[in-house]
Amino acid sequence: MLKQITVFLENKPGRMEEVTGCLAEANINLHALSLADTTDFGILRIIVSDTEKAMTVLRDNNFMAKTADVIAVVLDHNPGSLHRVLRELSAPDISIEYIYAFTSRHKDYDAIVILSVGNQAAAVEKLNSGGLVLLNENLLNQINQS
Repeated sequence: MLKQITVFLENKPGRMEEVTGCLAEANINLHALSLADTTDFGILRIIVSDTEKAMTVLRDNNFMAKTADVIAVVLDHNPGSLHRVLRELSAPDISIEYIYAFTSRHKDYDAIVILSVGNQAAAVEKLNSGGLVLLNENLLNQINQS
């Protein structure tokens, strides 16, 4: 599993730039991000190169942020790759809360999908038993350095 940072942002110009600026100044690399909005605020979800350092930087700059465990699954660059993941997770006790994806420069890892699910232990077991590759933070950092 990976640690994801969720940052709650006011819906006003420049707020996301402030987040990326803080992270850039601290030499923290963004691996993936997702931004959703509500009427009053945005929800920025990010996977970064150094979660602990990023959390310190964000809190020092008065951003409301929290971490959560998410699952990162490697996808092949073929039709049906995402469907295979979702089929493995089609169990009554596993609900997908949200999902986003990003590409990788590594030759063996074309794309990675980030999942937040209701029952992580069951999801990890199903994905592992289905022969899918799950990433941890060390492997993700290695992939993005190649």
